[in-house]
Amino acid sequence: MSCPICGNTTAPEMRPFCSKRCADRDLARWFNGSYAVPSTDPEDVDKLEDALEEAARTPQRPEKPH
Repeated sequence: MSCPICGNTTAPEMRPFCSKRCADRDLARWFNGSYAVPSTDPEDVDKLEDALEEAARTPQRPEKPH
């Protein structure tokens, strides 16, 4: 089996990855949304629209200078 990130041979202790570095790169892709699965569920669209409308109505506090 090869590492899904770089293609090298996997390490048994890091399977399916070859190293901690590749495992961390994969985790970062999950965190930044690279692996997001698009939804066609109308309820998801409605929830997103509601959340965006709520965010637009909520006054934003200005950031304090450091």
